[in-house]
Amino acid sequence: MARRRVLFAASEVYPFAKTGGLADVAHSLPRALNGDYDLTVVMPLYRGVDLDRFGIVPTGEAFEVNMGGEGYPVTLYGCDYEGVEYRFVASPLLSERDYLYGPPECGYADNMTRFGIFSHAIVELLRRGGYAVAHLNDWQCGLAALLMRDDASVEAKSLFTIHNLAYQGVFEAACLKTLGIGSEHFTMEGVEFYGRLNFMKAGIGYADRVTTVSPSYAREILTPEFGCGLEGYLRHHRGKLSGIVNGIDTRHFSPEHDAALEAPYRLPSGKAANKSAFLKRTGLKGAKKPLFVFIGRFTWQKGLDLLIDALPKIAVLECNVAILGEGEAAYHDRLKAVAEAHANVSLEFGYDEGLSHRMYAAADFLLMPSLFEPCGLNQMIAMRYGALPVVHRVGGLADTVLPVEGYAPGSGDGFGIAFSAATKRALFGAVQRAVELYGDRRRFGAIARHNMECDFSWEERSKAYAALYEQLAQSG
Repeated sequence: MARRRVLFAASEVYPFAKTGGLADVAHSLPRALNGDYDLTVVMPLYRGVDLDRFGIVPTGEAFEVNMGGEGYPVTLYGCDYEGVEYRFVASPLLSERDYLYGPPECGYADNMTRFGIFSHAIVELLRRGGYAVAHLNDWQCGLAALLMRDDASVEAKSLFTIHNLAYQGVFEAACLKTLGIGSEHFTMEGVEFYGRLNFMKAGIGYADRVTTVSPSYAREILTPEFGCGLEGYLRHHRGKLSGIVNGIDTRHFSPEHDAALEAPYRLPSGKAANKSAFLKRTGLKGAKKPLFVFIGRFTWQKGLDLLIDALPKIAVLECNVAILGEGEAAYHDRLKAVAEAHANVSLEFGYDEGLSHRMYAAADFLLMPSLFEPCGLNQMIAMRYGALPVVHRVGGLADTVLPVEGYAPGSGDGFGIAFSAATKRALFGAVQRAVELYGDRRRFGAIARHNMECDFSWEERSKAYAALYEQLAQSG
């Protein structure tokens, strides 16, 4: 029997282009599903994508996207990478930018047109390809769900996945005409959002099924605290909403085979050489002190205000702290001031995939004080590398990190230090408990080894998506 065709659409995919966890999921989930489906991943061809490195070439296909009386030329490029077929949408307005969505402080003013082009291109591929399912990811693909509903020639069913509800793609109502979207869709039941146009609402409202990236987050977004103004709309559509926790690429994140590491290892004891090398590189002193790392975007969501406020007190403890990230300049400046005042705090500004791997390998603990976290991948990567996560117990962090107080050796779950209140006091208290746990070397080592043996892969978790694909394909 022929395998069903699935089009997997995302605005970023590792290793071609990445700003966050979406890119990692859009790389590893399709690869996990590819054995059971004839799967094609589609993304924009940004200026920064390395054509030569990945063998990306024109497919010979070109067409024009028509929106609001304007024509936008599209050329398709393609490659096969790690056994998965990729298609890249090249269009001058969409592609020729220095950033994917805009500089850290703001998005590009014409992102609605850029990702309108991308959504129209997705639908054109669906017209041509005989696909059973289109899996659309985050607001940049949301409009495609509406366009699919409007186009009788598209037979594919749609699955829309919310990776982060805080970023919705909200634009002025006048953009409706620019995008060529009929005014009948500009209603509370459609894409209207407080007098503006909302791409995320298009995905939620018009897709056949909606998922988000952890069961806890699927429940949280139905509440005012986490719903970002869409909680009522999501409650209205809760019948088609479910949560599936993300996995990680355990081949890419493998301490035993990681070429980026000073010394690949299989057991927690093998971390010592990596920790020593990292401390030497950063100038931090004291290999016997616990090393806490933060790896991520410098943004309010990731709990940067909590971290910065708590850091001076944390720095007084017998520990080292290393921070790697990029994002808002104001956070960088505040972190820099703390790092300059404390010899046991190290700061690196920027994105460096190899360095992040070396930090996981060196770390004893990962700091993840996110105010909200749809799923999070860092905590699972850290556990895979034998570093215990220190997490705010929300969303996917609650689903993937159980409190060490309940540590059970036979469990398949990962364990870490968890705190419930989003306060600097709670974060500092969690770090104190981590330092105390580190002092009990036998217990700390047992938990680290247990976490390294947990299965955080997509092997089982992808089956939930496969089941949804089948339900959708059979519902037509």
